[in-house]
Amino acid sequence: MEALAQDQADVAPPPKAPEQQQQRPLSKNAQKRLLKQQRYEAKKAEKKALLKEHKKREAERKRKEWQEALESATEAERSKLIESRRELRRERMEKRSEEREGKLRRLEGARESGQKIVIDLEFAHLMSANEISSLCQQIMYCYAVNGRCAYPCHLWLTGCEGEMGSQLQRIPGFDKWFVEKEDRSYVEALQDWKENLVYLTADSANVLDVLDQKKIYIIGGLVDRNRWKGLTMKKAEEQGIQTAKLPIGNYLKMSSSQVLTVNQVMEILLKFLETKDWKDSFFHVIPQRKRCEADSIQPQGEAEEEDNAEDDLSESNKERVEVPPPN
Repeated sequence: MEALAQDQADVAPPPKAPEQQQQRPLSKNAQKRLLKQQRYEAKKAEKKALLKEHKKREAERKRKEWQEALESATEAERSKLIESRRELRRERMEKRSEEREGKLRRLEGARESGQKIVIDLEFAHLMSANEISSLCQQIMYCYAVNGRCAYPCHLWLTGCEGEMGSQLQRIPGFDKWFVEKEDRSYVEALQDWKENLVYLTADSANVLDVLDQKKIYIIGGLVDRNRWKGLTMKKAEEQGIQTAKLPIGNYLKMSSSQVLTVNQVMEILLKFLETKDWKDSFFHVIPQRKRCEADSIQPQGEAEEEDNAEDDLSESNKERVEVPPPN
């Protein structure tokens, strides 16, 4: 009997991994989107390689120019050139130090009185290692944008455990980030303020008109490539917390994906804190290619800034804060 049981165990198919069990065959439209995304990423990788090569050539050119200048100069001129270069370096270091100190002062002020925003990182079990890595890139961008803002928020990262926590720890300087880091869920970490928690999800019937300083807004950290629909809404309902959606449909129509990245949602909220204007916030952050042609006119100078921001992160880094369909 023991041998028979062993034989059966040998021929039994191995259990499917959770991700394999969850995935379903892609529809034709999904296959087209995937192919488009692959072309986009290939083009982006090529652009990145060209930029890297250009920077390398520029560095080499400047090094040669500096060497030639030193070789052709007299001893006195050489001393002046070296001292001038040292002075420029000192000025750059002082400027960076001042910017760093100003950033810390703003973030300290945000910890005392800033708008609280939480990124919920409890969905790592639904993502692959690459998707978690993509989410970490988005979080890096969130932190960078928040630090540059004149009115930064008080940022919380909750659910920083397991694979999610491990990948966050690989980010250079993460231990020194001026944010609240919690292994616990936001419900546990903020249980004393549960009545003020508001989960941002497009499935909500409540439209967010303004940001309430007393509320704590939650962004779901999930790079899901459209596999998980309505997940954040269901989670909020089960936990008995409030929900709301961004009023994007009141100001523009979307032409393609109905999904925004974590960093895009974060930047929209930060822009609104600065301007108190939803339309300006949406047009400043949402890429032009995601808008209908009639909505594509934007303030001069923002298109280039927007494209540069999008180059920092692949469009495949998608989080389930969906844009509601236009009314």
